[in-house]
Amino acid sequence: MSESSFEPVQRLTRDLATAARTLSDDEARYLVDAYYQMQDDRKRAHNQVRAMDAEPHATLAWFAAQSETLENQIKRALDIYTDAHPIGTWLKGVYGIGPVIAAGLLAHIDITRAPTAGHIWRYAGLDPTSKWEKGTKRPWNAALKTLCWKAGQSFMKFSNHDDCFYGHLYRERKAYEQERNDAGGNAAAAARILETKKFRADTDAIKHLQAGHLPPAQIDARARRYAVKIFLSHLHGYWYEQHFGKPAPVPFPISHLGHAHMIAPPMAEPRHVHD
Repeated sequence: MSESSFEPVQRLTRDLATAARTLSDDEARYLVDAYYQMQDDRKRAHNQVRAMDAEPHATLAWFAAQSETLENQIKRALDIYTDAHPIGTWLKGVYGIGPVIAAGLLAHIDITRAPTAGHIWRYAGLDPTSKWEKGTKRPWNAALKTLCWKAGQSFMKFSNHDDCFYGHLYRERKAYEQERNDAGGNAAAAARILETKKFRADTDAIKHLQAGHLPPAQIDARARRYAVKIFLSHLHGYWYEQHFGKPAPVPFPISHLGHAHMIAPPMAEPRHVHD
């Protein structure tokens, strides 16, 4: 059977594209999950094809092309879904946030149940005081936590771009975390990790921990989480004011603990970046 005999994936018609504006949150969540599952499957298939000694069969090449086409169609539908949401344009104006991550955030977060940014942090698994005790229900949304991880990866990836505001926050925070780590500021945390987790004796991680430092991967993760939390705070502030018609409450550390430093959000311009 020749490659030309295969039927192409049907593209979104104008009517279907219009219908994407009325996707429910449940449907949008499904499409976001489907997009990332397809993306993972396509990458896995590409890796297998590249590992072959012989020229890949036309069928495999066709399958890879079809998968990528379907991914792009889902992204287009989610782009339209986010355009129809009053917060969607703001989200996609953030450098590093494309239509898929934007759609996932819109579909998972209910602003009427988030009086403060802290409620979103906790729901996204970004509150360090929130623990998942054995035998209890997970206290955060796993899909939203994954989306926030992807947002952090995107900010890190684009951190060298002049317009990537949250990427710059990531780099600044990483420098701060590294300096603090080198000065021994994480010695107690390193000791706790050694007490509660097991490591092979020949790993780099245990060498850092035994020296009273967190491993580089943990320093980087801390910096990414910091950038994402600031981003979610800005999202909450903008969304809250749009929905309720009044400014969002001042964050607890500033209003009650005397902290004076609050990072102002950037003026976002529409900019589509791949998820």
